[in-house]
Amino acid sequence: MKHILIAFTLFAATAVVAQDKNPVTSVVKEILPRQQKNLVAAAEEMPADKFGFHPTPPQMTFGHLVLHIIESNNYLCAKISDVPELKPTGLKDTDEKDKLVAALKASFDFCTAALGKVDDSKLADEVELFGGRKGPRAFALIALTNDWADHYSSAAIYLRLNGLLPPTAQPKK
Repeated sequence: MKHILIAFTLFAATAVVAQDKNPVTSVVKEILPRQQKNLVAAAEEMPADKFGFHPTPPQMTFGHLVLHIIESNNYLCAKISDVPELKPTGLKDTDEKDKLVAALKASFDFCTAALGKVDDSKLADEVELFGGRKGPRAFALIALTNDWADHYSSAAIYLRLNGLLPPTAQPKK
């Protein structure tokens, strides 16, 4: 029975994707709220006095990680959607937790609005990527979702090294 249920679920999901004229951008838009929730919750979970924490000297501080996520969101979502990049003025990795968390939330709001304008019709169009390299818009979309996973993984490790459970490991409320 379990195998039948799994097969039906996969069939239903495949049928929905097959009917969607924008399967790639639709999936990215579907991933965004979950990653936003987890990354913002991770930043909120870390105590303000631990934003300067880094596991080893060569690694970035937690505050720098949050700033990096903000910059990555703003850059990639602007490139993906052909809108001007949101650039918070004077933001530094040593800023207070509240300022960094507010900017993180704003970067996800910017991504939500920017990605709302994107569909699959321009996935092959060339956009500027990090370091001035050029690549297809599809690459930037994939890089964005990979960044969210990578950044959450880093944030989770930083939290655990400080005796805190990352949001996805906390008991359901």
